[in-house]
Parts: sequence; structure tokens; C-alpha cells
Amino acid sequence: MTNHVHQPAFMTGDEFSIDTFSLLDAEGELYSGASEPALERDHARRLYQAMLATRILDERMMAAQRQGRLSFYMQCVGEEAAVIGAAAALDDADMIMAQYREQGALMYRGFSIDEFMNQLFGNELDYGKGRQMPVHYGSRKLHYMTISSPLATQIPQATGYAYGQKLAGDGLCTLTFFGEGAASEGDFHAALNMASVHKVPVIFFCRNNGYAISTPAVEQFAADGIAPRAFGYHMHVIRVDGNDVLAVFEATRQARKIAVEQNQPVLIEAMTYRLAAHSSSDDPSGYRLKSEEETWRLKDPVLRMQKWLLKKGWWSEEEETREQETRRQEVLDTMKRAEKRTAPPLESLVSDVYADVTPELQRQFDQLKKHIRRYPEAYPRGARSLDLDVDTANDAQGDA
Repeated sequence: MTNHVHQPAFMTGDEFSIDTFSLLDAEGELYSGASEPALERDHARRLYQAMLATRILDERMMAAQRQGRLSFYMQCVGEEAAVIGAAAALDDADMIMAQYREQGALMYRGFSIDEFMNQLFGNELDYGKGRQMPVHYGSRKLHYMTISSPLATQIPQATGYAYGQKLAGDGLCTLTFFGEGAASEGDFHAALNMASVHKVPVIFFCRNNGYAISTPAVEQFAADGIAPRAFGYHMHVIRVDGNDVLAVFEATRQARKIAVEQNQPVLIEAMTYRLAAHSSSDDPSGYRLKSEEETWRLKDPVLRMQKWLLKKGWWSEEEETREQETRRQEVLDTMKRAEKRTAPPLESLVSDVYADVTPELQRQFDQLKKHIRRYPEAYPRGARSLDLDVDTANDAQGDA
């Protein structure tokens, strides 16, 4: 029903205020008046172990990149509660469409360290056959759509996939992760509008970590974050403390209920902070102060969850030490195996693009093989795939 007024009255949105849902403080204590979510002991431990394993994987692989063993890496440090807390609230058959900092969701669902390493090194066991950059994971069996480099493409894709889930009627939903920077892309607005109009079971999960690479949130948008945008699409919305894994879990659990039972989209804005650099190619000291980072380290989501588990008697210091040592050794051992594995066969570049290799693709592939045979020392992995080594270089050049 529309109310009529007879004098012009403009609004800016300041009339509305969106609170932040939180349950745990930085010391792992429940706030007064807060209630713990229905999270059983084994479920809580699984969640925390995924957070810890993700932190250890990130630390080790960033070091590997600095050593020149890996070309590129992106960390989830500081955002583990937002990512893993959301994944833990889903059905394992729900689809996850990630951006590029949500390896924790895969870790929670059971992606092995071997599988992570195979993708990072692009070896013969990599599901993507070495065609993607590192950290562009994907797993059909774990319902985790392969990551794309272009920003925000996964958001409208999530709406479309969720529409298919609605038609299938299997009681499943799609959750798509993205940063507040990606919410500036047109894909974000198109996706939310389509989802609201067609009433599909999708959860739009925004990790508002304060920075779009080097651009702070204050320079990205004038309004109060991302959450108020939901009003323009008549969509359910909640803002949550993204460093509070219990709050993220409960917010996502209830959002999933709305999505699946009512076929309604939901927007979640998780307020968190990227403690690490944007990527291995970034230096955050050029655009933010160390004091700012230290303030957020006091809100570390992994430590907050650990303290809560310790207080409940669901975790111990001995288990913490043992888990860290075991995971670190596993990461190191698995990395050594993965980087020694051979590259995917050269033929895999063209073998499954079409049902049959087209004449044009075959011509290009033949040119590639000729080039590698001529310069095997410049393409050692490709040369090995062709059973060549540097010793054959002169013969190859003589035949060219």
C-alpha cells in the first residue's frame, strides 16, 4: 500500500539502520543475552579443524611462493570464520560458488591436501589439467564450482543455478561468496534483481573485509556497506560479525532455511578483515597502517573459536599442539610430492575442448609441438611431455 504525502520529502537511507549480529566476543565468551547455536561437539570440532588447517595451508603456501616454488597464492587469513562458518551451515550437497579466497569451504567439505597441492602446482592429477592459475579450485564431488578469475562472474551464475535447483525441487540451495569490491560490479545488481524477481533459493554472501585490493571501503561506496542494497531488491538481509564463527554459522543456517523453504534469496554481509595481503603480488604496507592490522589481529577468528572450544572442554592445548604439528608436516610432505609430479600430457590442451579435435586446433597443436621440439630447454615441462630433454635440442633444431 502506498502512502501519499503532499509536500516533497526526500530520503537518503539514513532513516534505516542495520545492526551487526554477533554471539562471541574476542575472548570466546558469549555476549550477555546471546544463545549458542545448535552446534554439536563433533560438528564444532570439524569446523575448527578446517579453520586451523586453512590457516596452516595458507602460511606454508605463501612461504612456498616466496621461495619461487609456486607462481601465485591468495590467503584466507583473518576471514576463516566467515568462509568456513557459512559452509558448515549448509547441506554438503548445496552448491558453493566462490570468488578466490574461500579455500576454507573446500577444506571443510573434505578436499584433501593432495587435491589442493595438485591444483596449485598444475600437475597431472590436477582436476583442471593445469589450465588455471593457482588457487582456482573446483570439485564436482564436493559441489564447489570451479573458480573464475574475472571478478563477480559467479554471482549471476549462482542465481541461474539456484533457479535450476528450484525447478528440481530437491530442497537444496546455492551460496555464492564475493567481496565488497565485487559488489560494485554490474553482475552483482543483475544477480540480486533476477534472484528476487524469480524467487530462487540463493544466498549471496559478501565478505566485507575492508579493502578491494588497495581501495578502502570508504572510497568504494558512500552508503552503509553492502547490506542496505538488499532493500532495493526486496530481499531478506542480515549483517553479521564475520570474525565470529558461531554468529556466521547461525546467520547462514537461518538464511538457508529461508532460501530452501520459502524460495527466497538472502543477502548476508559479513564484517571481517583481510589480515594478509590481497595476493602474493600485493604489499599492503603501501596503503594501510600496521596499527590497523594489529587492531584486527586482536579479533583473530581462529583464536576466538579456539578459546570458545577450550572453555567448553571440547578441545585441549595438547590437541592444539598435536593438530598443528600434524597438519604442518602433512602440508610439507604433500607439497614435495605434488611438485615432483609430471605436468598434464600436452595433448590435454586440446583433447576435451570439443568432442573431436577440430582441424584448426590440430594445426595449432602441431605448431606448438614443433616449437617445443625446437626450444626444449625453454619449455622443460612440455618437452618432458613429448619425451624430449635439453640434450635433444640440437637434433630438434637441425630437423626444423
